[in-house]
Amino acid sequence: MDTASTDAAPATRAPMGPLVFAALTGTMAMMAFVAVVGPIVRRLGLPEWVAGLSVTAGGLLWMLLARWWGGVGDRRGRKPVLLIGFAAFALAYWVLAIGIDLALHQQIGAMAALALLIASRATIGAFYAAVPPTAAAVVADHTLPRERPAAMAKLGSANAMGLVLGPAAAGWLAGHDLALALYAAAVLPVIALVVVWLALPGARPAAAQRPPGAKPMGLFDARLRVAALTGFAAMGSVAIAQVLVGFFAIDRLALPVAEGARVAGLALTCVGCALIVSQQCVMRLKTVPLARWIVLGALIAGSGAASVAAVQSPAMLLGSYGVMAFGMGLIFPNFQAMAANAVQPHEQGAAAGTLSAAQGLGMVLGPIVGTLLYRQSPALPYLLVGAGLWALALFSFVRLRHAIPE
Repeated sequence: MDTASTDAAPATRAPMGPLVFAALTGTMAMMAFVAVVGPIVRRLGLPEWVAGLSVTAGGLLWMLLARWWGGVGDRRGRKPVLLIGFAAFALAYWVLAIGIDLALHQQIGAMAALALLIASRATIGAFYAAVPPTAAAVVADHTLPRERPAAMAKLGSANAMGLVLGPAAAGWLAGHDLALALYAAAVLPVIALVVVWLALPGARPAAAQRPPGAKPMGLFDARLRVAALTGFAAMGSVAIAQVLVGFFAIDRLALPVAEGARVAGLALTCVGCALIVSQQCVMRLKTVPLARWIVLGALIAGSGAASVAAVQSPAMLLGSYGVMAFGMGLIFPNFQAMAANAVQPHEQGAAAGTLSAAQGLGMVLGPIVGTLLYRQSPALPYLLVGAGLWALALFSFVRLRHAIPE
């Protein structure tokens, strides 16, 4: 077990109920927007880059502010940060929904709608950035190091369910009314806010446990380098796969645009389901060391990604994406637990924020690299992801257990 984390029993058990619900509803709201932004842009007669820029703006603000929010949680308390994050998240979403509703009814102009899409999504990303690292820090506050992978996997399963349910619900509602889909998504963070407010117990700030003279955690703290590198590689790989699946289905499988979009949606549904299944494995097999999960997950995910290069049918594409996602589900909760086990109690928020920022960087850079390589060959980005994940498996096998003792 890591020497930086205490093995003393926590004062209370982790409040997983409100945290899991907050993770589920937050992810559903975030992914609902991704599902409907394309049709909204088309209906408003805006160029396609507006959709991409709005999503990128949210991801960029998330990346830049996640670590800061984690530090605020250490100093001011976890619950206040979650309440602020969800309150501002909800407010920005309602502004977005109302504004787009007005634009769809031609009560505001296209340029105003463009500015609204980008500004509101950036605001949503800036404040939702408070939620994932703070929720992970709450788990770390209330669990022993050996229990953290299973607890993190519960949060991961909730996020995976949100990944599936959010786009599905938004797509169904958008078939009736685009604005209705946004209004429904805007209700979710309000519900999460109420649940966190009423059900999450308060606690004194973790910074109260800081030893006298202790320095704040640095941005490139050596204790977090392995976990942050793993998070960056994993999220970058996921982002590449998400962005390219629609293009691949249309170009490599020679499908019509509508059918390609349907296959892409099914592939992402397979991703969510596989993530849920694999993280259930982590939750139940609590004695497996962190490094072993990461090695196994990277090998499986790398094999799934590389196999996309040989795909010749929609069924093969769904299978490859499912295998890749199953491996990813073994990786995510374990590098989060690795980071939590490497730092002191008063540093949990900053550590979780650092990991969230590393994942955000992967979300920003992954699609750029993937689309550039895709222009050369549709198979090339998938081969790169496979090779990168296999390299991660080798790196983890050789060094991880020595760098971060379990």
